[in-house]
Amino acid sequence: MSCATGGLPPAVHLVALDTVGSTNDEAFRLGREGAPEITLVTARCQESGRGRRGRTWSSPEGNLYASFLLRPPLALARLPELSFVAAVAAGEACGSLLPADRRIELKWPNDVLVDGAKLAGILTETEAVPDGGHLVAVGIGINVGSVPPDAPYPVTSLSDRAPVTVAMVRDRLSDRLAHWYGVWLADGFRPVHAAWSAAALPRGRALAVRIGQETIEGGFAGIDEAGALLLDLPAGARRRILAGDVLFPA
Repeated sequence: MSCATGGLPPAVHLVALDTVGSTNDEAFRLGREGAPEITLVTARCQESGRGRRGRTWSSPEGNLYASFLLRPPLALARLPELSFVAAVAAGEACGSLLPADRRIELKWPNDVLVDGAKLAGILTETEAVPDGGHLVAVGIGINVGSVPPDAPYPVTSLSDRAPVTVAMVRDRLSDRLAHWYGVWLADGFRPVHAAWSAAALPRGRALAVRIGQETIEGGFAGIDEAGALLLDLPAGARRRILAGDVLFPA
C-alpha cells in the first residue's frame, strides 16, 4: 500500500492499493479507524467489485476503481444526493480529457455515457457511526483502458478516444469531486441538480425503466427536486420513479 498526494487537490488523502476486495469496503474500514474526510481509496484491480443492487462489477487491471470516504454533516435523507454530486464530477472529469466533439451524457441514476456507450458507473453506500452520523463511500468506476467483455449494453473506454492514464483520470476526478462536494455542502442540491440536468440525456429520449417485474416505457422528462426520475408516459401522464434500472428500448 502507498499513501501520497501526487497531482491530487490538497483536500484529498490518497490510499493506493494493489488489489482489494472492494474499494468501498476498504473506505468504510478506514473510516471506522478514523480516516479523514475525502479519503480516496484506489486499487489496481478489485476481486469483489460490485455495482448497484449487489451486481458484480467487472474490475480488470487498467481502469480506475476509486472510492471517496465522506463524512457529510447532514441528515440521512439528503445523502442520496451524493450520487448526483459524483455523476457531475465524473462527467466533468471525463469530458475534460476527451476531444471537444465527444459529448458526455448522464443517465439516471448512476451512469456516465459518451457517444451513447457507458463509460463510468457509480455506487454510493452509507454506514451509520456511533455518534449518530454516517460514513459515505462514493464508489466510481471509470473505463480507462478496457471494457467489460460481457456487458449487455454498449460500453467504451477513455483510451478509445484520447491518450490518458489512470493517474490522469484519478487526479481530474478528485479535483471535480472535491469541488462539487464543497458546492453541495455550502449551497445544497440546487446547483448540483442544475449541473446534472444540463449534462443529462436530451428531454424526450425514449427510456424503458425496469422496476421489479414491471417495465415502464416513456420519454425522459428530467429529475425532480429530490432526484427522482420523471418519465412522460405515452398516455400523457407523468410518472415519478424513485428506483429502477433504466434501459434504452430496442
